[in-house]
Amino acid sequence: MPTYPGISSDAFRHPLDQQAEAALRSVPGFDLVARKFVEFVYERPQLVYLMGNSVQVGPRQYSSLYQLFRECVRDLDLTPEPSLFVVQNQQANSYAIGQEQPCIVLNSGLLDLLAAPELRAVLAHELGHIKCGHTTLIQMATWIMGAASFVSEITLGLGNLVTSGLILAFYEWRRKAELSSDRAALLVTDDLETVLRSLMQVAGGSLQYAHECSLEAFIQQSERYQALDQNGLNQVYKFLLYSDLHNDMLSHPFPVERIQYLQAWAASSAYAQIRQGHYQRVSDTGAVETTATETAATTHEAEILRRQIQDLQSEIDRIKSPKSP
Repeated sequence: MPTYPGISSDAFRHPLDQQAEAALRSVPGFDLVARKFVEFVYERPQLVYLMGNSVQVGPRQYSSLYQLFRECVRDLDLTPEPSLFVVQNQQANSYAIGQEQPCIVLNSGLLDLLAAPELRAVLAHELGHIKCGHTTLIQMATWIMGAASFVSEITLGLGNLVTSGLILAFYEWRRKAELSSDRAALLVTDDLETVLRSLMQVAGGSLQYAHECSLEAFIQQSERYQALDQNGLNQVYKFLLYSDLHNDMLSHPFPVERIQYLQAWAASSAYAQIRQGHYQRVSDTGAVETTATETAATTHEAEILRRQIQDLQSEIDRIKSPKSP
């Protein structure tokens, strides 16, 4: 497997991830919510919970999984080594949390569903979140999305801060952050098919019927999904789906969309350069740069995102305001 000594997250972080984070941090109320989050919900309680209610992976617990994990940590040059836990949950899911003491959590359902190469892709994906410094914002996003449903009942002084615009910005950033971590999975596995298969399995895989699942058909489904944009009404439906504040499943892009982003990057010169050892290192600046065309495109998308958030917030405020006599 390839290794990337000294690699910086800037070498593979998706420009849309960076742009969406900048848009998120510019939304009014973000800084105060961040301070409240650190004050009340920081990482230690979750670490205590995991230590008490899950299995910590190590040389004598899930030893083969631990070996995969250590190889991924080495390949992405992460220091110190994060902790890895397995929790009893049949939903095929995983997540990364923590900044000072980062850790990765795998649901047992994921272990039952995926083969070792696909598990490597999942582990590398979650390590990508840690490498990119996503974890605190991910925890904030999870917290604020949950808090929004009962914000009127809590007493942390957030009632006037958890605006729909801020929640939408968190959702948008969470989706774009996944694109960066998908790239980390591709770098570590060095096998696009394996990463795409892991996405298909998590989307709707079955251990019993695995022999009847076709990655080629799933990729064709992804292409048909993209073709839906030829109808303007379908684009509206997609936007409304991603703007649904009551559906926390939409904190991730649809798997069929992630396929398109990954295929494009796997065919890019930027990916080839990293594979050849030409990438930005932690101590370097400018070793890998975004092209002017890519920068312009992503800046334009970020501006569209800002306008969408502002428009939605204005419409929500209009609906909430008392009707004039």
